[in-house]
Amino acid sequence: MSTARHTVKRPATVILTVLATLLGFLALGGLAPARAAAGTGLHISDGRLVEGNGNDFVMRGVNHAHTWYPGETQSLADIKATGANTVRVVLSDGYRWSRNGPDDVAAVIADCKANRLICVLEVHDTTGYGEDSAAGTLDHAADYWISLKDVLAGQEDYVVINIGNEPWGNTDPAGWTAPTTAAIKKLRAAGFAHTIMVDAPNWGQDWQNVMRDNAQAVYDADPTGNLLFSIHMYSVYNTAQKVTDYLNAFVDAGLPLVIGEFGGPADQYGDPDEDTMMSEAQRLGLGWIAWSWSGNTDPILDLTIGFDPARLSSWGERVFHGADGIAQTSHEATVYGGASEGDTEAPTAPGTPAASAVTDTSATLTWAASSDNVAVAGYDVVRVNGGTETKVASSTTTSVTVTGLSAGTAYSFAVYARDAAGNRSARSAAVGVTTDEGSTTPAGSCSVGYKVVGQWQGGFQGEITIRNTGTAAIDGWTLGFAFANGQTITNMWGGTPRQTDGAVSVTPASYTSTIAPSSTVTVGFTGNQSGTNAAPAAFTLGGAACAAA
Repeated sequence: MSTARHTVKRPATVILTVLATLLGFLALGGLAPARAAAGTGLHISDGRLVEGNGNDFVMRGVNHAHTWYPGETQSLADIKATGANTVRVVLSDGYRWSRNGPDDVAAVIADCKANRLICVLEVHDTTGYGEDSAAGTLDHAADYWISLKDVLAGQEDYVVINIGNEPWGNTDPAGWTAPTTAAIKKLRAAGFAHTIMVDAPNWGQDWQNVMRDNAQAVYDADPTGNLLFSIHMYSVYNTAQKVTDYLNAFVDAGLPLVIGEFGGPADQYGDPDEDTMMSEAQRLGLGWIAWSWSGNTDPILDLTIGFDPARLSSWGERVFHGADGIAQTSHEATVYGGASEGDTEAPTAPGTPAASAVTDTSATLTWAASSDNVAVAGYDVVRVNGGTETKVASSTTTSVTVTGLSAGTAYSFAVYARDAAGNRSARSAAVGVTTDEGSTTPAGSCSVGYKVVGQWQGGFQGEITIRNTGTAAIDGWTLGFAFANGQTITNMWGGTPRQTDGAVSVTPASYTSTIAPSSTVTVGFTGNQSGTNAAPAAFTLGGAACAAA
């Protein structure tokens, strides 16, 4: 079974066309408001995805590559622990990859329900049809769903059927409309009442506006009205204007839309504006599902490192703990007992945090849990400095490791609890923490390897491996080096960079902070470059010179 998956979303061959066509959104105006549709379970009403009780359901979720990693059965529980309310699960209809049969799909649905997640099931074999010769058709995908009808029947409260992932490439994308409409009609004729999700052409990014311009006609072809459109936002959406224009086009037309995939890290085609995607979706009440939990052939889009929820990448930190991220905005579906908008009772205050595993750059905080009339959704850790507070971390458990601290510095930390309705507790009492004086790295006890693992016009991906060649553990470190050719780091996992001109210092993430004797840790990053891209000439760790590996 292949585990390959294109993680870079293909833009148009001629990028100027993208710019021109996306600016045309402001002239939309021709779409009529979508009709409301009655339904049981998840359904569409007045252009919104709602639950069977009529409450809005706004997806805040994660994509998970189940078909390529069927052994990662813990992933859905780990995704739920982040606060997500939705998981989009990659399946195969057998056209390109190994088919996920009825027993497997039934187990996935049961796992979603056990972890109180809404389950979006998608067939991935259709990706890039018309441009990728290995891709399957939407008709083949529809037949697959029909073969699973006994498994899916009665799951309308919990399951959304995403007929096929990115079911058309950039070759003649106008050909998307007819097979999409036919697949919808085929499923409805077979008796499916579920909300159906349809992806856009242009590898999901709809840069030629085929889905946008034909959305009303496709929506009207569904006799139930329970149809949800999905846009995938990657490097095509590299400005706030492009993002807001596209999302508002559907909202203004009264047509339901979700960002079914999106990425934040820059790639060789551009730098997506994930901040606007997330903030605008929050403002408009639109759902989003980030790509992806782990296992990408290019790890730049992995939210976790090696499927380990304790090892978040910088992309994962952004999605789970950043502004308008999952910790701040996700509400559990009410079908699982999640709070409705009427919940106004705040959780109790957490216990006073206790500090442990204090290094020169990090500290682990643990506290007694809060209680709530419905459920506690998560905790926010703040640094207290006189009368001011600065949020430094979020967690869905009663423990977190705060990183990026300065050596030999006194800090004061406290904790808030919050529930799914957004109610916030009183602040806990504060704990004082003083970090260690500095790295325990003795001179001559380290080596550093540096390599460029990928390069493209204007950018590159690098990897730094730090080895402890001494006999004692290195507990906390600061890596120093300098770029000679104007390179700049744009994104990093495994550490936190600080750069002034060419000089770079890196402090560790919680999971790379300690290096046992004869062991290594690896820090990966993406950066900008403008031609010459020489490796740094020398490295230091805690101020001590390191040998080249």
